[in-house]
Amino acid sequence: MQFLEGIREKLYRLVKDRHLSGEEEIKVVSARPLTPEEAIGRPERRDFPLLKGKESMIQASFKDACGQAYTDMPGNYQGTLKEVMALPLRNNYERAIFIATLNAVMRHLKLVDKTVHCRDQEPGRCAVRLVEYVRERFGSPRIAFIGLQPAMVACLAGHFPIRVTDLDPDNVGQRKGGVMIEDARHTEEIIDWSDLVLATGTTAVNDTLLALIGKKPVIFYGVTISGIARLAGYEQYCSFGH
Repeated sequence: MQFLEGIREKLYRLVKDRHLSGEEEIKVVSARPLTPEEAIGRPERRDFPLLKGKESMIQASFKDACGQAYTDMPGNYQGTLKEVMALPLRNNYERAIFIATLNAVMRHLKLVDKTVHCRDQEPGRCAVRLVEYVRERFGSPRIAFIGLQPAMVACLAGHFPIRVTDLDPDNVGQRKGGVMIEDARHTEEIIDWSDLVLATGTTAVNDTLLALIGKKPVIFYGVTISGIARLAGYEQYCSFGH
């Protein structure tokens, strides 16, 4: 929560500096969960969390722009920008609405350009490209992968030592892409083992992001983190986001 309070303050200043403050009272923000096909299309793999019903994609609309965020607490929302910025951020639903709206506002302001999830064949292509991205940036690191993304894990496992944690109990103890999925309670130990942390941007929604920062280089993947990455200066990997 403390982390998102800092992001909220930066959004307040951004709204004021970009002269959006006069529009705070207008009902300009709407959000709803997307169907799996709306969110990710028809990818080659069928084991993405969006397709298994474990997570949903919230899409917020602000003026001419859309922003998205993953969450396991989907729901509809209609309100003003001022009301979104005042949300208590007590749970994954409120944090997802806030982050999706942040992404939409920053997209409207042309401060970020990848706020909508990739679709169809793009998730697979993104996973393949990630191997080269990591190799070019870090050589041959030991990777702590936080939050199972099966296509990425399968591609990375063929090239780097990798350990994976996930919050979904159905995945823990299962082998995915040749890698045994470990309980998220082991995250600290796995980060200590690693040279590089690759983490889902959903950690901003489930309030676990700060635990990943400070020990090792961190790259956040996906569209959820777009606005936060820009405001906080985090590295983001999202090759095919729209």
